[in-house]
Parts: sequence; structure tokens; C-alpha cells
Amino acid sequence: MRVVDPKTAPPAARPARGLGVDLRLAGLVGVLVVLCLVGWATRPDSFLTEANISTMLRLAAAIGVVSVGMTFVIISGGIDLSVGSIVALSSVWMTTVATQSYGPAVMVLCALLVGLGCGLVNGVLISYGRIVPFIATLALYASAKGLAERLSGRRTQVVTETGFTTAFRGDLLGVPVLIWLLAAVFAVGWVVLNRTTFGRRTFAVGGNAEAARLAGINVKRHTALVYGIAGLCCGIAALMVVARTTSGASTNGMFYELDAIAAVVIGGTLLTGGRGSLIGTLVGVLIFTVVGNIFTQNNLDTDIQNIAKGVIIVAAVLLQRTTAARRRVPRTT
Repeated sequence: MRVVDPKTAPPAARPARGLGVDLRLAGLVGVLVVLCLVGWATRPDSFLTEANISTMLRLAAAIGVVSVGMTFVIISGGIDLSVGSIVALSSVWMTTVATQSYGPAVMVLCALLVGLGCGLVNGVLISYGRIVPFIATLALYASAKGLAERLSGRRTQVVTETGFTTAFRGDLLGVPVLIWLLAAVFAVGWVVLNRTTFGRRTFAVGGNAEAARLAGINVKRHTALVYGIAGLCCGIAALMVVARTTSGASTNGMFYELDAIAAVVIGGTLLTGGRGSLIGTLVGVLIFTVVGNIFTQNNLDTDIQNIAKGVIIVAAVLLQRTTAARRRVPRTT
């Protein structure tokens, strides 16, 4: 058995690089700049202020971390509909009276273990149980949501542990701790995806799982670990949500699965797997955050904001299909 060589592997089995990716990323950055200009034009007195920029980055932090895990999952050829419920369950479990009585370190550890555990349950069901990712993660979406409601009694659990709030709600070198966490998770994710064997295998599994298996990759184990990473990211996101709201509730993480998938797709990651970019995902998260802030700043209804999100998602998918079709067109000499 041989391991896939990233230099000789087919395009679908390695990270997408080159001029085409740079142009797509440049286009995304251009869209982000245009949106910022629109926000400044509509609210010149408040949009580009330090307070509003800090607010946008704080709001983007948790969904950004979830989107990092979702990027791994989609590149590997899967999907995860349970991330929002995992965030909710992790936030509830770490803020129970019993958990808080042990101090902030146990609260953090609890959130991470719950997230990781839920992710591994998804991975085992999908890889070893051979359940379709859509069904397996949908089942955990319902189960984790129900367990979160059961643990909390459908009540909001307030954080009384001052050590936790002091550590995660403060600033470090003038930058909010939540933004530092997002940067750290993104940096680690980028290194793992683009500079390690695990990352190359993720692209290979998403590009062609059977070819990856024949090349010596343990596809089942790798798939389980990918979903474990997604769950761990949800646990980190739960910490960030609890730090921002100082509470745990079964409603935390609501619609995170939609926002994360949308950010990943807009960032250029193929829904069929095998190709993607964490940098693109981060820009996608910022685009959605800016769009939401523009609507909020201008007192526009949330239903219009959701319609705009839907249009953006459809446009991104259509652009992906058009680009893929052009690449499949044979060249004539």
C-alpha cells in the first residue's frame, strides 16, 4: 500500500491552489470591501467605528470557529447539520450549577469534551455504521437539542463563576479574547489542512474515497476524526457564546448549521468534497457578518435579511456549478 503523494495526486485529492483560487479569493475580498462601503454609505456615523467593528468581530467569532470544523467536514465529502445543537448542548452542560461549582477550568473542559464526544458519535455512525451523513447528523441535531432542553429545563442558566467571565470577556493587548480564540483556531486549522498529512488525506477522501482507501488511507477512521474535529470546534464555539452572553441555553447555536454551511460554500469549498479553502471560509463568515450588521444598523427586518442570505447561498452554488462545468469542457487543438 502506498500513501498519496500531494505532488502527484489528482487535483481533487489535494488543496486547491494556483491562479484560479487566487482570483476567486480576490473576488470574495472585493465583495467584502463593497459591502463595507455600502455599510459606510448607509451609516457613515456608526458603521466603521471601533465599537461597531469590535461588535462584528465578536459576533463572527463563534460562527467562524464552527465554520472551521464545517470546512473539514465538507472537504472530506460530508455534511453536518448538528453543529448548532452541539453548541447548545455544550453551553448548557458547562453552565449547570454542578459544573460551575468546580471552577472555570472544569467548565472549559466540559464544553470541549461534550463537543468532541458528539462529533465522534457522528463520525462513528457515518463511517462505521454506514449511515448517510445527512441522516446521522440530523438525528444528533434532534437528540442533542432535546438533551439540552432536558438538562436546562428550558431555562437560561446564568454564569455565576466570575473566573470564567473574567478570562473570556476581557481583552488581550487591546483585542477581545474571543477574537484571539478565532484567530488561534483558524491558524491551527489552516496548518492542519494545508501542511500536514491529515489535511492531505482529508482532500483525498473527499475527492475519491475509494481511491484513497486503495492508496492506504483508513477512510473510516479518518472520517470519524474529521467529525470529531467539527465537534471540538463546536465545543470551543460554545465557550465563546457563553462568554459573550454570560449564559447557557438550549437556544444557543440556533441556525449555526445554516450560517456555517453558507460561509463554507461562499468561501469556495465544493459541496461534493475534495476542494476548499479555510481562508475563503473566513471571508465568507465576514461577508455574512457584515450583511447582518448592515441590516441591523438600518433597522431592516430579519426576514429580509434571511431572504438576502438565501439569495447569496444560491448564487454561490450556481457559481460553483458554472465553474466546475467550465473545467470539465475538453480543450480542442
